[in-house]
Amino acid sequence: MRRLVALCLIAIAALAAGCGQQDDSTPVACLEGSETYLRALKTAPDEVTLDGETPISACLVENQKGGELATVGTSMVNAVTQLNAEARAEPGGEANLELGYLLGAAEHGAEETEGIHAELIRRLSAAARYSPDSKPLSPAFLRTYREGFDAGAAEG
Repeated sequence: MRRLVALCLIAIAALAAGCGQQDDSTPVACLEGSETYLRALKTAPDEVTLDGETPISACLVENQKGGELATVGTSMVNAVTQLNAEARAEPGGEANLELGYLLGAAEHGAEETEGIHAELIRRLSAAARYSPDSKPLSPAFLRTYREGFDAGAAEG
């Protein structure tokens, strides 16, 4: 009986040691600015990693610190804004694909963060689909954007 109790206590201690040790820090590569995202997105629709190992979705972590969220958010919004301008200039081009990938990966990363990234995703979506004078985006823009989005959501 003592042996069973000891084994149970060891199992409980092992479980307790694992609980609460979730790493909520943002990977360093995610904090290096919009140019890091833009360079990495050149490999889309294939897997995109910021430093050769960090997927974009890993930049949106549960319980993310406010300063880190602000840095990641600013970098992503700046990248999306630049890609949107390029994509509108050349509908159906690589910028559309990269733009979609970034949004898909960001949404994928935000899925498990209990809503703390909802406002960032809203801002990214608005910037990605921006059109001066509210003109409709071209079918080529939307088709290629969707291809990138699907790849980012799956690989991101």
